[in-house]
Amino acid sequence: MSLKNKAAKLDFSNLPGLGPDTEVPARPKTAPGAMMAFANEARSDLLRQNEELQQRAQQSQALQGRLDEALSELRQWDGAKAARLIDAALIRPSRWANRHELNYASPQFDKLKTEVADAGGNVQPIKVRPVAEPAGSFEVVYGHRRLEACRQLGLPVLCLVDSIEDRALFVEMERENRGRKDLSAWEQGMMYRRALDAGLFPSLRQLAAAIGAQPGNVSTALQIASLPDAVVQAFASPLELQFRWVAPLKAALERDEAGVLERARELAAQSPRPAAREVLARLAGSPGEKSALTRQTRYTLGGKLVGSFDKDAQGNVALRFKAGALTADKEKRLLELLAKFFD
Repeated sequence: MSLKNKAAKLDFSNLPGLGPDTEVPARPKTAPGAMMAFANEARSDLLRQNEELQQRAQQSQALQGRLDEALSELRQWDGAKAARLIDAALIRPSRWANRHELNYASPQFDKLKTEVADAGGNVQPIKVRPVAEPAGSFEVVYGHRRLEACRQLGLPVLCLVDSIEDRALFVEMERENRGRKDLSAWEQGMMYRRALDAGLFPSLRQLAAAIGAQPGNVSTALQIASLPDAVVQAFASPLELQFRWVAPLKAALERDEAGVLERARELAAQSPRPAAREVLARLAGSPGEKSALTRQTRYTLGGKLVGSFDKDAQGNVALRFKAGALTADKEKRLLELLAKFFD
């Protein structure tokens, strides 16, 4: 068979894209037609490329939007510092620490310690700053009670670490404690006195301005911290001293300092020491005068003081009970008993 006849018998219909239903575009037979076909193909390519570019632009805009949202969220945390757990043994109290050790033997501290134990640690971080010696150790900025609770429980302490200078440390600690409203007048006064004695602030007014407090309040706190040691020790705890007691105590000391100090030493030697109000009355009274208030009887319930019978120098009597000390039935019976003494 000739080559021509063999070629005629070849079947190209099974080749890909050349089946019986495949339409093969006709090729233009003239030069203008070929140019027109080329232009159409080029236009189609350009349209397709334009669509792809638009899709990419939309995707880019969407990505940019998500990026902007992420950056905005990050800006909200600008300057924030991550909290981390630190061994309590590596943290020392601040040199400006204002917490008296009696704070750690109070019902309020016991409650805090229970909360820390139940949570497995201090949920609210304390703030510390790194110190040079010993290496790897820290100093408290604020959070001494939370640190002590973790220390007693043998737990690591959740901390915010920040490198700040002395004055900034003092201001942050003072404001944080004053914001909690659980710092006693005497503790505040001692804190202010340490800062001024160390030259942290050149004057009382500048100290007051730095912490955002009234100069008069700072002055009163300093006067409490400046009371003679014998007067402070006359009270069962210095935490009992109150701002409004400064004036009568100062007046008594100016009038008869020797007499006040003698009475203070006598009170300090008593065991147990009288209640704070009685100590104040005996210290602030004039020489030879009877105490303005004499505590006659105390009433306890479950080992806790719940009431008192008071009689002053003029014979006035006051009977006081703490809220909840009397049940409704006991209160009724007490009123019935008192009614028998009067018309």
